[in-house]
Parts: sequence; structure tokens; C-alpha cells
Amino acid sequence: MAVLRQFQVTFDCAEPGRLARFWCEVLGYESNPPKGFGSWEQYEESLPAAERDAWSACTDPTGVGPRLYFQRVPEGKVVKNRVHLDVRVGTGLLGEERLAALEAECARLLPLGAVRVQLLYDGGDDSCIVMQDIEGNEFCVD
Repeated sequence: MAVLRQFQVTFDCAEPGRLARFWCEVLGYESNPPKGFGSWEQYEESLPAAERDAWSACTDPTGVGPRLYFQRVPEGKVVKNRVHLDVRVGTGLLGEERLAALEAECARLLPLGAVRVQLLYDGGDDSCIVMQDIEGNEFCVD
């Protein structure tokens, strides 16, 4: 019998709080402060200055999607991600209808700081828009 395990997706980054807020906006997730604190600001103020903004996390309010965890690391991003998120907005759509849904989502994400990299359009259901988040991590609007 297979065991179903929960998992989280972890991002190495420079500014965990800022990147968590970006992904909350993209996915409709919530960033709840650690237990015992009314806000992230209260939590951060309780820490020594060197330990502030060391990590952040956000969760799917429906409980369906994985937890996203953001941890500060000293090195910057150097190469293409080996794993990335696909923001699924065009599921079940084809052709121009799919392209319109992808373009609309791309337009919503640009003001949040996302960067459009490339449209991969095949006219069918495999089209996507490659984008980058505010720290340069690739993701696809699919």
C-alpha cells in the first residue's frame, strides 16, 4: 500500500519575506506568522538583527497545495532552476483561448515584479509562458 506524504517546496533566496509575499500574490496563498506571534513583523522584531528575514513560509488556504518555504542563503542564483513551478491557468483550453488565458495571467503578474522571458506557443495545449519571479527563479504560466 502506497503512503501519501505531504511535501513542501523550498526556495533558496536572498530575501525570504519579499519572495514569500510575491508567491502569495501569484498563487493566492497566505503567509501566516509563526505560532505565538500576531504578525511577521512581531516575529522579526523578537529576533536579533542578524537572524531577521532568515526564512518565511506560505500555505494554500484550501489545504490542497504544498507549503512553500523560503530560506535565506548567502549565494545568489547562478544557473537555470532544475525544478520550477507551473502556474496552471490554461488547463483544458486550446489554441487562441489558451493563449488568451496565459497572456492575461502574465499581464497580472508583471506588476508584481515578474519578468516575461519567452512564449512557447504550439497552437495546442502545450503552450506556456516562461517567466521569472522577483529573484530570477524561472516558472511557467501554463
